[in-house]
Amino acid sequence: MNKTSPLVLAALLAGLMLSACEKPDSADAPSAASATDAVLLSRDLDPAQVAHGRTVYDRHCAECHGTAGRGQPGDWRVRAADGMFPAPPLDDSAHAWHHPTAVLLQVIREGSPQGQGKMPAWNGKLSEQEMQDVVAYIKSLWSDPVFQRWLEMEQQTLGG
Repeated sequence: MNKTSPLVLAALLAGLMLSACEKPDSADAPSAASATDAVLLSRDLDPAQVAHGRTVYDRHCAECHGTAGRGQPGDWRVRAADGMFPAPPLDDSAHAWHHPTAVLLQVIREGSPQGQGKMPAWNGKLSEQEMQDVVAYIKSLWSDPVFQRWLEMEQQTLGG
């Protein structure tokens, strides 16, 4: 496995999170053509994994990220009085879908990048399988056009 400096990884995660936190503009949003193509999309998500992920999410994540990933009232892109960003929605109304699976898992394991948010590190509190199940559940919340766009980005990230 490739070893990356924790400082470099933290900077990368922070940059990815901040750069993707803006509402997508028309060039970034999935197109109508993507919506048509999405009919053929196979999400390849295991229903049992998604169901277990929802259980874990409801128990550990919903308090901050909202029911069904819809977030909490208020603007998640504006820092609170304490200087931290509120927990963003995880459905396709925010930025989670802009991140590859590896980054989603990294943020769950290590928590919010320093100075960005209040998400705790779940490594050691949740099993690796529980974290993967939560990510599968989060992906299930995205519409077909958004999932298709995410899948294209994920494949580019993986090199093909």
